Amino acid sequence: MGEVSGRDRTARGTAARKQPARLGGGFWRLWWANAINSVGDGAFNAAMPLLAVTVTEAPQQVAFISAAGYLPWLLVSLPAGAIVDRYDRTTLMWRCQAVQAVIVAAVAVVTVAGAVSVPVLAVAGFLLGCLQVVITNAAQSVLPQLVPAGLLQRANSNQYVVQTVGESSLGPPLGSVLFTVAAALPFGVDAASFVLSAALLATIPKSIADHAARRSSVRAEVAEGLRWLGNHKLLRTLAVLLGVNTFCNRLGVATLVLYATQTLHLSERAYGLMLVGEGAGSLLGGLVNVRIARRLGPLRALAVALAANSAIYAGMGLVPDGAFLGVMLALCGFVITVSSVVTVSLRQEVTPGALLGRVNSVFRMVGWGLMPLGAVAGGFVARYLGLRAPFLIAGGVRGAALLLALPLLIAETHAMREGESENARSLR
Repeated sequence: MGEVSGRDRTARGTAARKQPARLGGGFWRLWWANAINSVGDGAFNAAMPLLAVTVTEAPQQVAFISAAGYLPWLLVSLPAGAIVDRYDRTTLMWRCQAVQAVIVAAVAVVTVAGAVSVPVLAVAGFLLGCLQVVITNAAQSVLPQLVPAGLLQRANSNQYVVQTVGESSLGPPLGSVLFTVAAALPFGVDAASFVLSAALLATIPKSIADHAARRSSVRAEVAEGLRWLGNHKLLRTLAVLLGVNTFCNRLGVATLVLYATQTLHLSERAYGLMLVGEGAGSLLGGLVNVRIARRLGPLRALAVALAANSAIYAGMGLVPDGAFLGVMLALCGFVITVSSVVTVSLRQEVTPGALLGRVNSVFRMVGWGLMPLGAVAGGFVARYLGLRAPFLIAGGVRGAALLLALPLLIAETHAMREGESENARSLR
């Protein structure tokens, strides 16, 4: 279980291209479930910070609510990966979504009752986050079981596109408009989306899983995933790079609602519409990322996207109004989608199926575990340096991290090209 060279990846990709170019019915049920739930999540994501602002306008407390939703990636990601490798992945997904529906419905009830508080929102966000850790891991781990290996990038792109449309284009304006009508409405919509999505996921046939790992303890299984990722130089580096970038992401956007409404003077409705910019950019990124990766090569495309994002984050802290911020969010959504699809597809291609849940969990723990710390840091930076400062600092840190990782990305790019050239010669 060591590293996979560029030559091995090329050979695997060549074999995969001979497989039928069909995504299959199981994938499309997963796609529709994602589509429905993403609209509800988009409404929730727009309404949650607006509801938080009705309780408190202190940047630290708003950031604390945001951090609570991402803390599970640090605390429960590793055991969640072992669970995903032990049990049927689609069953885990629909059961977790059913519980999420209950939690979001409870938030709607508490809102109607006028009992909303910072602790209530933080606890709800934390519980939803714990369940989302399992769902996200299971969704990425089950995908190679539903589609041929050569279609993983296309399948991931399709998932990102529909998720982007729901979470960033349709959901946020719907959530902000519903919030102005009645604060509980967006949460009711999200609860309903969880129910419908869970019902669809329950119809996907159970996968044939290798349950031999059940003879080991959860601790031993987690340790196996840690060792595998630790021994894989490229994925290990990408995980650390992702961790720095997501830390910076939360550093910037944890107080975005305050930046938009107080510094740029946007209304609640305009705030939701502004978020559509990110969705539009992400949608475009999802549609063209396969072509970009083919033209530049996956690792070069990743490096270019990360470099662009560091400049974009700095620019977000300098914009004069909400329209410019919407444009910057669109650019940010575009490059994040390109880098995310490349990273996820590469991880799915090189990781053994029986280990994918655990490797995903370690990758996500490193990559997303710093997000709550970034959100808390963003609150303090905004409090003492102003609401523009988090974006400026985030852009600088992202750029420095990429410069440190660049030599390895260049070396791996050369290895992949050499593997492709040798494989082409062998086919002559």
